Amino acid sequence: MIALLKRDLALALRSGGGFGLSLAFFLIVVMFVPFGIGPDSGTLAKIAPGILWIGALLACLLSLDRVFQLDFEDGSLDLLATAPLPLEGIVAMKALAHWLTTGLPLSLAAPILGFLLHLPAGTYFWMFLSLLIGTPALSFLGTFGAAITVGLKRGGLLLSLLVLPLYIPTLIFGAQTVVLLADGLSNTTAFAILAALSLFTFAIIPFAAAYALRVNLR
Repeated sequence: MIALLKRDLALALRSGGGFGLSLAFFLIVVMFVPFGIGPDSGTLAKIAPGILWIGALLACLLSLDRVFQLDFEDGSLDLLATAPLPLEGIVAMKALAHWLTTGLPLSLAAPILGFLLHLPAGTYFWMFLSLLIGTPALSFLGTFGAAITVGLKRGGLLLSLLVLPLYIPTLIFGAQTVVLLADGLSNTTAFAILAALSLFTFAIIPFAAAYALRVNLR
């Protein structure tokens, strides 16, 4: 399993779908918001958590089509499916590799980029923590969408359409974790639900994605 994780990390970095592309897209989204909304610091501070979460969500979408597609094209996915390793474990490792190259760097960069959007003081740590806890759910859900569309040519758009509705609960409670704190309210419930969503995807998605892969590889 560890060897597979290292292999996927190396492939993600070499193919151009690693943290560099995601971070660049994230930065562009954050920089463009003041041009469209205006430079008023009060307005930017109010919408900053939502913008940062939306930027992270869209950045995660950039490399989802590479999770299984490269292995499918060169035949490696067939070998992995017939290997003694459980397919559910292979799916989990690929989702983890995607998170390590996208979600984790985005979580670390969010507080820094939040400064550009006048993120309210006292919420920087929670902005980082909400993304750290929530982005694994984005990677696992995206892996499920990638498993469904792995055999389709130009399935990137369909993948986005399948995955985006599944992202909505994570987006809502991730942003609310920071918004409630900025308004002086308790964010315990929102954060607990966000953590529960991630734990739910860890438990369910590997099995669902493995089943989708078996169907596509028949």
